Amino acid sequence: MSECIFCKIAHGEIPSDIIYEDDKVVAFNDIEPQSPVHFLVIPKEHIPSIKNIDEDNASLIGHITMVINSIAKEKGLDKDGYRIVNNCGEHGGQTVEHLHFHVLGGRYLSWPPG
Repeated sequence: MSECIFCKIAHGEIPSDIIYEDDKVVAFNDIEPQSPVHFLVIPKEHIPSIKNIDEDNASLIGHITMVINSIAKEKGLDKDGYRIVNNCGEHGGQTVEHLHFHVLGGRYLSWPPG
């Protein structure tokens, strides 16, 4: 996906504040943080949304969860908790059509989110 901003970040074409990277995923700090800690975890492979997870790529979700847990612990979020957000589709608030998970923490997060 040559026009996908997250693909460009994942492939190093757009600079980003990368906090973790391996052969499957990239994690980076959000450019407009909504909490003291706010980072995203994205797959390097272009997957438009969670709706596109199937038997061939389902293991990726487990890997992303392990990466989120590891980074959250490094950032000290494991004690008080954090929120993981995945927006799916237009009505779900998804603005970039590339699977991504927001991780927010470092303050009390109210519910409902808005």
